[in-house]
Amino acid sequence: MSVKKIHLGKSRDSRTRRKLKPRQSVQNQTLLLNQYKKYSDYLLAKDYSTTSITHMLRYLEAFKKYLKKENMEEVQVSYNDVTAYIQTLKPKNKQRSIQTHINAIKIYFNYLIHQNTIAENPFGNIHLKGIKRKTLYSTLSKKELESLYSNFKIPDTNDKNKNQNWFKTALLASQRNKIIIGLLVYQGLKTEELNTIQLSDLKLREGTLFINGTRRSNERIMRLESHQILDLMEYTLKTRLEILQQTKKQSSQLIVSTGKSERIQNTMQKLTPKLTLQNPRLTNIKQLRASVITHWLKHYNLREVQYRAGHRFVSSTESYLVNDIEDLLEDVVKYHPIG
Repeated sequence: MSVKKIHLGKSRDSRTRRKLKPRQSVQNQTLLLNQYKKYSDYLLAKDYSTTSITHMLRYLEAFKKYLKKENMEEVQVSYNDVTAYIQTLKPKNKQRSIQTHINAIKIYFNYLIHQNTIAENPFGNIHLKGIKRKTLYSTLSKKELESLYSNFKIPDTNDKNKNQNWFKTALLASQRNKIIIGLLVYQGLKTEELNTIQLSDLKLREGTLFINGTRRSNERIMRLESHQILDLMEYTLKTRLEILQQTKKQSSQLIVSTGKSERIQNTMQKLTPKLTLQNPRLTNIKQLRASVITHWLKHYNLREVQYRAGHRFVSSTESYLVNDIEDLLEDVVKYHPIG
């Protein structure tokens, strides 16, 4: 005789218990923030988000538990103690996770230095091997970058289909896309920065564009190329207004989409394949910015390039020097008489 299995359904209580997990997480987050209020305030002043602060506090909590287990105070931590702690993390964590963990604690010890609690940061010179650093891109030449802008195809306004709605939308989108390409190849902007530019940030008479700072980048004023100014003038006085009229939207943004959304992510996704057709060496939009910054480094000092790129830290700018070195190596292989 077979025994019939009984399947129990979820009761109201069980569903309630499952819903308590996120609440518990929020409570834990609040407790951590309260426990380290002064340190949290310090991080907020450094423009870290509350989400980032919560993760950093969790890493700090894990380290403090380790210190307690080892019967050690924060002021006693040495380089050897740091390497011993890293060994305890290795069995259950990947190198990238360990580096994130260590970076979070490094910031805490910088805070202790700021508070005059310790003199040196024992985590200061810790760099793990085997971690993939910033992606290297094949640098597009200045001529290739400018070609993407000058050779970008815009539908012929004399086309017999020009009175059809789909053609008009395609024409407006292409005229706007040329403006986007110019901002990418001449000012080296990031996609997310394109969304933040307001119409009032554009000063055509002065030939400048103001870029707002974010949590990860500094504000800056960028010079516009002369041919950009003419295209931007036509775009702001005609194309942009027609897009807003066609989409029945009101927006203060400089770059507006031809769809319902206020953001231009879909626009960039559609634009990338068109640029790749123009130049098969182009892999993605980030490669454009990397190429622009690499060229800047050949003509301007490090601090000037840091300002132009909007980097908060000069180390971010220095990472692009690797791209420059790779270009030099390619030139050596290409032009060396023995090569």
